[in-house]
Amino acid sequence: MVNFSNVGDGASRDCEDDAMSSIISLAKRRGFIFRSSDIYGGVNGFFDYGPLGVELKRNIKDAWWADVVRRRDDVVGLDCSIISHQKIWEASGHVAGFSDPMVDCRESKMRFRADQLFFADVISGGESIGYICVQECGDTEQSAQIVAEKLQKNSGRSGKLEVLGLRPVSEASAEEIARIPSPITGSIGTLTQPRAFNLMFQTHVGAVVDDTTVAYLRPETAQGTFTNFSNVIATTRVRIPFGIAQIGKSFRNEITPRNFVFRSREFEQMELEFFIDDSEESWRKWHEYWVTERLNWHQSIGIRRELLSIDVHEKEKLAHYSKACTDITFKYPFGAQELEGIAARGNFDLTQHQNHSGKSMEYFDENTKRKYVPHVIEPATGVDRTLLAVICSAYDEEDVGGDVRTVLRFSPRIAPIKAAIFPLVKNNGEIVAVANEVYKTIKQRWNTYYDASGAIGRRYRRMDEIGTPYCITIDFDTLSNGTFTLRDRDSMDQERVSLDELLAFLDKKCF
Repeated sequence: MVNFSNVGDGASRDCEDDAMSSIISLAKRRGFIFRSSDIYGGVNGFFDYGPLGVELKRNIKDAWWADVVRRRDDVVGLDCSIISHQKIWEASGHVAGFSDPMVDCRESKMRFRADQLFFADVISGGESIGYICVQECGDTEQSAQIVAEKLQKNSGRSGKLEVLGLRPVSEASAEEIARIPSPITGSIGTLTQPRAFNLMFQTHVGAVVDDTTVAYLRPETAQGTFTNFSNVIATTRVRIPFGIAQIGKSFRNEITPRNFVFRSREFEQMELEFFIDDSEESWRKWHEYWVTERLNWHQSIGIRRELLSIDVHEKEKLAHYSKACTDITFKYPFGAQELEGIAARGNFDLTQHQNHSGKSMEYFDENTKRKYVPHVIEPATGVDRTLLAVICSAYDEEDVGGDVRTVLRFSPRIAPIKAAIFPLVKNNGEIVAVANEVYKTIKQRWNTYYDASGAIGRRYRRMDEIGTPYCITIDFDTLSNGTFTLRDRDSMDQERVSLDELLAFLDKKCF
């Protein structure tokens, strides 16, 4: 099993080491993910999903929807428009405050998020020899140490080397900015002062282009859920506590999209707004419940537990309206990053929309006979970064008889192709006929692949590399006893099964 715990030395701009490069290469070579507009040089921060990628992505979304909505009695679904009234984003605070601090390098013309650039004063032999600047990565401190050692060598200094407390460039004073070198060119004095950059994509609705027609591509799906809260209450029989779930595209004009599909400008979210009463006991109980529930769910789709961690936000780092926030992080090859956030958002959002729209967002509680604006627990994860975590967790290289076998150990539930059907030989009409019948039968229930080309071992390897969990070979014994060879991807063990046994097996493993 590939170990991501020690990869990444911070030397490259995106901290993409050999493991990440191998995954990106496989994703393109096997049709999982392509760079958008590739024949024209691509557009940074946008990606297209190929034949296997779109199946994997759909399976992840279907698993989430099944577990969060259809298999629960307390959650309903919603699908809101991507473009909505501009006042929604004024009420939510996105127009005024949805921004990142941005800094430019005048020399390289590169643009960075100031809170993802880190600088420090370097001390050699007790004296300052200048500042260093590095981009955030899997091991930012190690990256800074490498740059500091290079600075010491170039300055001809010797003695004890110290890197004084890395700080984000967003916190640098004007005097410090003037001394911080560009992380790209190394030139001093080329970085601009940090300034706010709103992340929303702006557009206009209708034929007239003026201030009254301004609209935004949504930066999150949540606000559509909040503005439809009263509609859902009025048209369903839901009672608090209950949730409204949504899967959909969102758009953020990221300053520096990076790390493949982890941080892109067009992405898909799976968000749940779980509405609860306004008591202290309630939000604490439900927040803890959803942290556990979501951690278990990520494991249920095949993400390895040793790559998952819990990060509880410190009180001083919470949003002003937030009571608590816990991240589920995943150890990607480029470092541990947020996979899902579970936030106790209070009643901030519903109250804001109530105040700005003049429409009541109060809920009448039949049990307590009182009205209140509900509080909400929000588990929210990205489809794209979940898909990347699934691929990273599944990716493995192992030695098999002196050859390296590349395999994606996907959970059968979300594997793009569940089974592959192989006729042992393609010039035997009876074997081919049975193989086609088996293929058509399984195809009605699961996404299945038919392959009659090449040696059987090479066919196995092709399926291993795209994560197909089961291969079924129709051979000469099939003609005499009606059984097939079922081969397991992970163990490579084989057994003989009948068609009925095969269907029952796949139903159990892939559901």
